[in-house]
Formats: sequence, C-alpha cells, structure tokens
Amino acid sequence: MTGPRPDTVADAAATPEKEQPYGALGLKEDEYLSIREILGRRPTSGELAMYSVMWSEHCSYKSSKMYLRQFGKKVNEKMKERLLVGMGENAGVVDIGEGWAVTFKVESHNHPSYIEPFQGAATGVGGIIRDIISMGARPVAVMDQLRFGAIDDPDTARVVHGVVSGISSYANCLGLPNLGGETVFDRVYQANPLVNALGVGVLRHEDLHTANASGLGNKVVLFGARTGGDGIGGASILASDSFSEGGPTKRPAVQVGDPFAEKVLIECCLELFHAELVEGIQDLGAAGISCATSELAANGDGGMFIELDSVLLRDPSLTAEEILMSESQERMMAVVAPEKLEAFLAVTAKWDVETSVLGEVTDTNRLIINWRGEEIVNVDPSTVAVDGPVYERPVAYPTWIDALQADSVNAAGLARATAGEELRAQMIAVAASPNQASVDWITNQYDKYVLGNTALSFPDGAGMIRVDEESGLGVAIATDANGRYCQLDPFVGSQLALAEAYRNVATSGAVPTAVTDCLNFGSPENPEVMWQFSRAVEGLSDACLALEVPVTGGNVSLYNQTGDTPIHPTPVVGVLGIIDDVARRVPSGWQDQGEHLYLLGVTRDELDGSAWAETVHDHLGGRPPIADLAAERALAELLHAAAQGGLLSGAVDLSEGGLAQALTDGALRFGVGARVWIDEIMSRDGVDETAALFSESQARVLVAVPHEEEVKFRGLCSGRDFPVLRIGVTDGAGAEAAIEVQDRFTLPLAELGAASSETLPARFGPVVAE
Repeated sequence: MTGPRPDTVADAAATPEKEQPYGALGLKEDEYLSIREILGRRPTSGELAMYSVMWSEHCSYKSSKMYLRQFGKKVNEKMKERLLVGMGENAGVVDIGEGWAVTFKVESHNHPSYIEPFQGAATGVGGIIRDIISMGARPVAVMDQLRFGAIDDPDTARVVHGVVSGISSYANCLGLPNLGGETVFDRVYQANPLVNALGVGVLRHEDLHTANASGLGNKVVLFGARTGGDGIGGASILASDSFSEGGPTKRPAVQVGDPFAEKVLIECCLELFHAELVEGIQDLGAAGISCATSELAANGDGGMFIELDSVLLRDPSLTAEEILMSESQERMMAVVAPEKLEAFLAVTAKWDVETSVLGEVTDTNRLIINWRGEEIVNVDPSTVAVDGPVYERPVAYPTWIDALQADSVNAAGLARATAGEELRAQMIAVAASPNQASVDWITNQYDKYVLGNTALSFPDGAGMIRVDEESGLGVAIATDANGRYCQLDPFVGSQLALAEAYRNVATSGAVPTAVTDCLNFGSPENPEVMWQFSRAVEGLSDACLALEVPVTGGNVSLYNQTGDTPIHPTPVVGVLGIIDDVARRVPSGWQDQGEHLYLLGVTRDELDGSAWAETVHDHLGGRPPIADLAAERALAELLHAAAQGGLLSGAVDLSEGGLAQALTDGALRFGVGARVWIDEIMSRDGVDETAALFSESQARVLVAVPHEEEVKFRGLCSGRDFPVLRIGVTDGAGAEAAIEVQDRFTLPLAELGAASSETLPARFGPVVAE
C-alpha cells in the first residue's frame, strides 16, 4: 500500500516540537494548546483532524452553548408531558397520542448553498432526513426556510435556481412531500443566503431508538455510500467561518448528494430497526466519521476500537485525516451485537447497501483508531464530542441600535395614504412585493402530495400530514422568522417568530405542542452579534415557557456574514401541533360566498418594520409590534374550540402585510372575493386607514364563519372575552370576484392575482405547471 507513513501516537509522543497546521483547520492557538494539555502530548494528524471538526462552531456550539441551556431550564411539567426525546439527540420526539410519535428538526446548510447552491441545498435535505431515520422513524415530509439576496441582484438568480432545484430534486426523488416554509428576499442576505431544512418523521412509541455505543464486543459497522473527498472541512472550515469579500470559494468543502442512495438507505434502516438488529444508528453528517465514532463512544458505557483501513473508499488516495473529516453523504454507522451481525449483513446485502465492519465496542473508555496497522488516534471520546471549549464571548450593546429604534415610521414622517385609490395602489404593491408575492414559481417544483397523507400545504399557513389513516390523527407544522423585526429588537423579534408559527398552527385547527429552531446569526467574534444572539435566545426561551411549548432541538448557524457585515438576526422557529382528525383542518382562505368575515384581536398603530414600510417607503426603523403571548395563547385556544365545533370554514393569520395581505391571501386561496369595512376597526382601536389595513399587530386572525354557525361563534368569543369584530362577508367568484373595501376602493381578484403571481417569474423565468 502506497502513500506517506501515518502520523502515529508514538510519533506524536516522540516529536512534541513538530509544527502542525491547526489554524488552517479552523482551530485557535489556545484551542490547540488545550488539546495538547488534554492528551499530554501533541495530537497526531488524525487526532488534530477530529478535534478540529468536533470543536468547530458548527458541531460544538462553543459560543452558543451557555445561552442554549436556557431552553432546558425554562421548562415546567406541562412542557414535559409529551416529550419523549428532547435536546441533545439527533432529533426531538413528541408523543402525539394513540401510540404514535413524531420526530422533527430544522437545520441549516447556509454556506454550502452559496458556493454550490444545488448540492448545498440538496445535501441539507439529505442530512436532516438521516437525523429523522436515526431515531427509528419513517420520514414523511420536509419543509424549507429560505433567505436570498435582493431579487433584482444578478447573483440572486444563480442561488435561487440552484437552491430550489436542489431541494426539489432531492426531496422529490426521496418521495417526500414538501409541506411549506417561507421565502424572503433582502439585500442583507446577498452574499450569505440562508437555507434551513426541516424534516418530519413518524414512528410508533416502541420503535424509538437513540444512538450510543454500549455493550462490550458489539460491532461498529459503517454502511451506505462509499467515503469520498467531498465535504472535507465542511463543518470546521466552511460552516464555522465567515465569507471574505472575495466571493464563493471553498468548493471542495461542499458535500455531494445522491437521493436514490438515501432512499435505499431509509428502507434498509427501517428494516434493520424492525428486525431489532441494531443497538443504535448514528447518521454521518457534519464531521463524518469523526463525529459518529466520538459521539457514539461518548454516549455509550465504554470505548471503541476502529480499523480505518476497513472504510470503503470512492477515492483510494484519501489520507487518514481526510477519511476522518470527509462529510460524504448517505452514510450511517450502526452498533450491532456479534450474534446479530450475520443477519444485519443479510439485510444490507438485500438492499444492495455496501457495508464494512470497522471495529468494536471496548471497555477502555478510549476511542482508538488504527490505520495501516498503526495507532493514529487514542483519545477520551468525551473530550472530542462532549467537553469541547465553551466560550463566554464578549457582548456589547450595538452602537447603532438606539438611532435605528428612534427612526420609527412616525418619527420619520412617512406619508400615509388616506384616499381610496392610494390605498388600493399600496395594497397591490404590498401583495406584489417579493416577500408577499405568490411563491408558485418555487412551490410548483415541489411534490406536495406524494405518499397521499398531505392534508394542508402551500399556500396554507401551516402544512399538515395525516399520521393514522383510521383515526385521522395528524400533525401540523409552521415555520416563521422575521429578520427585520429582529434587527430592530432581537428579544421581541424572536418571540414574534414563535408567535407567528404558533398562530399559523392554531389557524389550521391543531394544538401547538412543541418547537424546533434554527438560529442564524453573524460572527460570534463580533460582540454586537453576541448581544443579538443572547437577547434572541432569552426572548425565545421566555416565550416558549409562556406558551408552554418545549424546544425539542434545533441548530445554531453562526458566521453568517461577509466581511464585517452580518445578516439580520434570523431565528427560524418551527412549531408542531397535534390535530385529532385532519378532516377538521381549516384552510387559509374561504371557498363559499355569503360567509361572515370576523377579525379576532386588536389593531394597534404598529407599522415599524412592516411590509408596508419596506415596500412603500424602503424604510426599516422603530420597534417591532408588541409580543402579547397571553393573547396568542387565548387566541389559539379559541381557534381550536371553533375548529373542533366546525364553526370555521377558513382562517388566515395576520402578520406581514397586515389585514390587507390576509384579505389577499384568503381571497386568492380559492378565488372567492370579499366585501369588507374598516371603519369599526378605526373607531374601536383608534387607528387610521393605513394602520387598519397594513399594521402588523400580532395575536390577530381573520376567520370565515358560515352563516348558520355565526351565533355559536359569537357566543364562543363572548364567553372567552376575546376581542372580535365582524368586518365583512365573502362575495363574488370567477370573473366577478373582487376585494371591496367599502367607501374606499374595489380591487378585482384577477388584477390582484396577476400582480402577485408575476413577481418571481419576471426575475427567474416561467412557472412550472402543476
């Protein structure tokens, strides 16, 4: 066997003075010295590779860990009731009743998706799905949360086409429906797009598995795709550093995906679980073999011995360090009892999945890895996977934030519309703005109905999946974030992200139950960014406790900046809700004429950070809307009671774009118009026409109530003392359909729909026919 002689543990002990490229691997000098102290010698090249990826920001959460602990501390007994698996595992698991459980998680693949948009996004989907598989669940759906640069920037089209194609190609090939998500265009994401992917899986309680290497003599088995040279340093170098001003680089650090190999891997894993042939399975994602071996060993009760020569390679020229760091996709690692190994290998052979036995569980409490007959790694696995550095980074109140918050809509003297024609033009402008316009150009590329269990999907506010065919039991999921709000106030902005996702789940008729999050921020080495992060986590953890929805897991993505310019803080929050029968689901719009439209909640003059301020005035300043969590909870309980009683035919949450956008979305959903009046809103709540239509006050929902259910609905609101106003009726279909704001303007749905549907195709090409 050719190639350079490996750097062995004996060599490391004998040559303490040897210089090592720790900086190129993403380690700071003090971290390197700490590794030497832990080992009592210099690390071997293999050990240095392992520590560099496992101590990276992306894997170790070294800058965020001290803040994330709040999610585990701010928990009461009610929040624990349905939690089968919480933070710290591959994905959280929630008991949804009837013996069923759901696992779900959102993670980022931001930097790879800028360098290689197609593969970056595709492997983001693949990675989150392997997290779902490793819990013993069958994947049933995906969602995506996307942030791109300015829609008219020449480079945006490159990223958009690649990312959307990557997501659709991978998920469609896997046969998984895409239930929803969000797409935002903003110049702050120009050189740092965000691609967050969410996966959902279902399982019976008895099928739940967690990953650890326990049991002396149990075999450690690698199976799936061969290991190649793609993704080397993805976690430590690519995801744990900011981009320079020079543009896309670091292409070899991007992983390459094969969805057909992953589809086979899913079925193979599920059969292995069903036949009880594994003690645990760990996916190989970020940090590859380094992560899987060290985490399995650290979570077990002994140690592990690995022969790295047994790894099946796509590229035989790879060094030991490259094999340890490679993030090649579609790979899993299993711990298998010796007496079950033959049966295990028979299953992988049946599925034509390549498999190699790498080693076994030991009682040494050490992770020992040999390469070409020599020891190249000998470490305490906990020091690699668990006890990495924890930083208390400097935190500084931003020098610019006071001026930004003082620059409110009112202080800036931004002109408001009073005349009907001006209001009409602004309603069209907001509906056609990139962030409110129809996203059919994107979603038509996704399969929404494969597997046959989709109950709600685009353009509804929440996606919904039927879990049990007989009972109709299902779950709804919504994901939301607003970087503009968070730039103004990260504490409140993070709470509003949770509130909107929580509200979207509630409008579907489901009961909000659990949370996953993906916290996207700039460089942790910037004290102002760490202030934003600390405030966002504090706000989000407080809000989760107030709404009694536990965080089951998630992801932190830092270094999202180019040069010295960070993105807006963008904490993406996903909320999962339970619905006892998907037949009771409530869509985000009305289908019939002659129904009553009610506005639930109170409207305040809250236009700062709004879609109206952005679209009409290109303005960002002031303070975000108030986060009234008690009102959100009362509203969700009211909506659930109304949905259970069959009192609602449609429900649209009010968020970006306010009432005007809710009317747009509700009417365009099924092509049925509405006649509405806003004078009572203005009179009761003390706001003008602009605020009545475009304010983004929270804890508000527009509902459609059939005529025969009106008395019951009003009684329900009265009994719960929740603010409600009848503001219109559904009216007009086909060519006659329009939104009429009484005494002010009429806007045909054909005109409104055309304006909304033309924005993305004008930049990116024709819409794919469904």
